Amino acid sequence: MTTFDGLRALLTTLGLNEAEALLDSHLERAAKEERSYADFLADLMECEATVRKERGLQMRIRRARLPMVRRLSDFDLAFQPTIDRRQIRELQTLRFLHDQSNVIFLGPPGVGKTHLSIALVMEALGAGYSAYFVTAHDLVADLGRAAQQNRMDARMRVYLSPKLLVIDEMGYLPLDAVGATLFFQLISARYERGSVILTSNKSYGEWDSVLGDAVIATAVLDRLLHHSTTINIRGESYRLKERRKAGLLTPSQAEKAS
Repeated sequence: MTTFDGLRALLTTLGLNEAEALLDSHLERAAKEERSYADFLADLMECEATVRKERGLQMRIRRARLPMVRRLSDFDLAFQPTIDRRQIRELQTLRFLHDQSNVIFLGPPGVGKTHLSIALVMEALGAGYSAYFVTAHDLVADLGRAAQQNRMDARMRVYLSPKLLVIDEMGYLPLDAVGATLFFQLISARYERGSVILTSNKSYGEWDSVLGDAVIATAVLDRLLHHSTTINIRGESYRLKERRKAGLLTPSQAEKAS
């Protein structure tokens, strides 16, 4: 076996597949440019690290169960002037994850709550954190089934283990007594252990009706809001804006939306 073949075999054994695939071209480049051994090795290992980083990101994205990919750079802050840009920039630093604090986006449907939530998840995933996305309805339904099947501990771990949990569309459907209790249990279990991003179309004063119990609502909000940032978006729906631009709204619909 030649030295070259032995080196390729070693790289394969060590699982450095990208470095093995690029070895030939990098050796040729190093010879042409008379590069030092250190420069050659650094370039080869940097390619391996880049591929591994991207592979890790894609794996974290899959595990996060995001319904779509959105970025902060895609969000039109000018269309929603009620949003404080400084707050968004601060959240982008991910300090809220270090502090194990929460982020709550409030506002009517279509104003960008889910977009901003997913965009912050992408920032977190890019920084190497784990995350999980679920709607409030699916979350409560899943925990309800787990409770009936005596699998509560296992399913709870799904929602407790990620550094960041996103609960989308809280308040779109009211919870029954069992659902409200399960939701409270989850929020209590994550309290000061991991961050939650939550979106809701209901103001905090309406959570009594969402959870069906004023005591549980108070207990949930007490834990969510203890360490948190609330962003209340008051503006037009992006979806209505696009429909208006496309001329798909009737005059009466446009009048109601304005």
